[in-house]
Amino acid sequence: MDSVVVEHIYLLVIVTIISVLQNAFFAQKVEREGKASNTHPTAFERVSCANRNCMDAYPTFLAVMWCAGLCLNQAPAAFAGILYLMVRQKYFIGYMGQTCQSTPGFLFGKRVIFFLILMCVVGIFNYLLARFYGDNYKEYVETITSAASALLLIP
Repeated sequence: MDSVVVEHIYLLVIVTIISVLQNAFFAQKVEREGKASNTHPTAFERVSCANRNCMDAYPTFLAVMWCAGLCLNQAPAAFAGILYLMVRQKYFIGYMGQTCQSTPGFLFGKRVIFFLILMCVVGIFNYLLARFYGDNYKEYVETITSAASALLLIP
C-alpha cells in the first residue's frame, strides 16, 4: 500500500481494529452468559440485547467515521471514534446492570455519531465548493473540527 495513503488513514484503521476487538469482547460476554443461562436467564437476555443494539449501530458508526476521516480530517474523526467506543463500552456494561444505567452511554453515543455525520456533510460540501467554485476552505474547516472535537468531552 502506498505510504501516502496509509498516512491519511492509519488512525482510522487503528480505531477500526479496536472496534473489532471490542466486538469480540461483547461476543465472548454473550457466549459466557449463554453457558451460564441455566442459572440467570435474565442476565443472558440483557447481555444479548446489549450486543444486538451495539451491532445494529456498528455499520453506521464505521461508515460515518471513515467518511468523516476521508472527506475532512482523520484526527478528529478517530478521536470521535475512540470516544464512541468508550461510550459503547459504557452502554454495554450499563445494560448488564439495569437498563436505565445504559441511557447516558446511549445519549452520548448519539451525540458522537451526529458530530461524525456533521463532519461528513461539511467535508463533502467543501469538496463540492472546491470542485465547482474553486474555493477550498479545508484548512479552516479542519481547524474548526479539531477544536470542536474537544467539545465532545463536555457532558
